[in-house]
Amino acid sequence: MQIYPAIDIKNGQCVRLKQGKFDDMTIYGDDPMEVAKRWVESGATFLHVVDLDGAREGISDNQKVIQEIVSTFSVPVQTGGGIRSMRDIEEKLSLGVSRVILGTVAVKNPELVREAVKLYGDKIAVGIDAIHGRVAVQGWEEVSTVSALDLCLKMKEYGVKTIIYTDISKDGMMVGPNFTSTKEIIDATGIDIIASGGISSMADIEGIQAIGAHGVIIGKALYQGALDLKEVIQCFEKK
Repeated sequence: MQIYPAIDIKNGQCVRLKQGKFDDMTIYGDDPMEVAKRWVESGATFLHVVDLDGAREGISDNQKVIQEIVSTFSVPVQTGGGIRSMRDIEEKLSLGVSRVILGTVAVKNPELVREAVKLYGDKIAVGIDAIHGRVAVQGWEEVSTVSALDLCLKMKEYGVKTIIYTDISKDGMMVGPNFTSTKEIIDATGIDIIASGGISSMADIEGIQAIGAHGVIIGKALYQGALDLKEVIQCFEKK
């Protein structure tokens, strides 16, 4: 199972939110590069980088930070946040990222996803973030009427190979993931699902592995020391 340590960037700083709330944010460092270095030195084989300014506002000044991470470290990077057009996708890919994550646009302009997949194949992933089964957009500040499961199935139909599924109510809360809804999506789609939100222990990761997830994103548990990335990778990637 692929382990994705998270680097969430806001105003050039490395942060974590609780349940996606921008007014409940903890700053873990002023230099995302230092965090990336720490994860890579711990054995990370893939980095998950989110531009929170882009996700919320649709525009951002964090491009240079992402580019620096990509150019400095040899491990692949997937990134999302504020990517709303083909030009945005092209810009991110031109930085050298391995996978671009589309979020809000999957709800607001799904045809763009179809077009992007035709052009870029598995370099395109979709992030589906849900609360009470409904998809949230615009940096999680707006909840749509779209069912998370229905959107996952539509994205599969469009040729998407990888979906990052986050239960917002669990994210940053250190209370464990939503195994039920994650398993439902894994079973219904049969494509690669990366689980996100609430991972707080080795048992949580074991549970996610047991339901057939392709990968798992870990954030707050690493920053607070509840999980050791080197140990997690040894246990779940090396076997």
